[in-house]
Amino acid sequence: MRTFVSAVAVLIGLAMAAVAVPAIWVDRNIVQEDGFVALAAPLGKDPVFQQRLAAAAVGSLGASEQLPGSITELVRPILENTAQSLTSVPGYPEAWAETLRKSHRLSVVDPNSLPAEAGGAASLTLDVAPLVGLVAKQVSEATTVPLEAPGQVLISVGSSEQRQLVERIAAYAPLGYAVAIGAGIAFLLAFVAARRRWTVLAGAGVGALVLAGVWKLASGVAGAAVSAASSGNEVAELFKREFVSASTASFDQWILATAVAGVALLGLGTVLRVVGGRRHVRTALKNRRH
Repeated sequence: MRTFVSAVAVLIGLAMAAVAVPAIWVDRNIVQEDGFVALAAPLGKDPVFQQRLAAAAVGSLGASEQLPGSITELVRPILENTAQSLTSVPGYPEAWAETLRKSHRLSVVDPNSLPAEAGGAASLTLDVAPLVGLVAKQVSEATTVPLEAPGQVLISVGSSEQRQLVERIAAYAPLGYAVAIGAGIAFLLAFVAARRRWTVLAGAGVGALVLAGVWKLASGVAGAAVSAASSGNEVAELFKREFVSASTASFDQWILATAVAGVALLGLGTVLRVVGGRRHVRTALKNRRH
């Protein structure tokens, strides 16, 4: 009976861990604003993405009604130069980080929790207004013409259905911590109830290796599904592609850690099995002598 309880507890613990680990990763890297910014910040350093993003920001300002027609030709060279060197302009890292924060609030945060003046978006959206503001500042300093950047410059990176899916995931992801605690309790119960505790360690190790493989396959499928949904916007496609790549690389680190833990548990279980077997043989020999 103890063996059965232990085996069931291990299986329950593995099932809960299978859900808890991805949920915690999503909460820390997608749901939480700081985690999202940290994950996506390196995208702003990609040369191709930089150029497309700068061109979009400059194009938004160039098409703005706030730019007087009489000076359009005057500022055009300035805009073109800014598009080429925006990432080297002082304040670019801060503007890119603020772009990510505004985009996170539009796409991930529950719209009902946002203030009315924050606006809203029905789909997954990138708000490049901070970058447009940086461009406006450069033009103003070069021409002495005061320009005020628009409050929002939105680029759709996903459909409304994808936005709803993200909202549902964001609502349930924080539950991963509670599920992880449940998994820990299940493994502890299995260890206490087991007649041969090395089997619990070895079983948990094998299960961790299996989970690592399943997560790797699932992350590849999820990444391919996200990439397959075209937005029709070049900047949006670049952002989506790079973000999927960054997310996959980040989660791969968690998968690797799980695989290493699985190997360690399997090795520890094997060692205990060998040591226990030798002790059993020595005990049997002593009993025969007596």
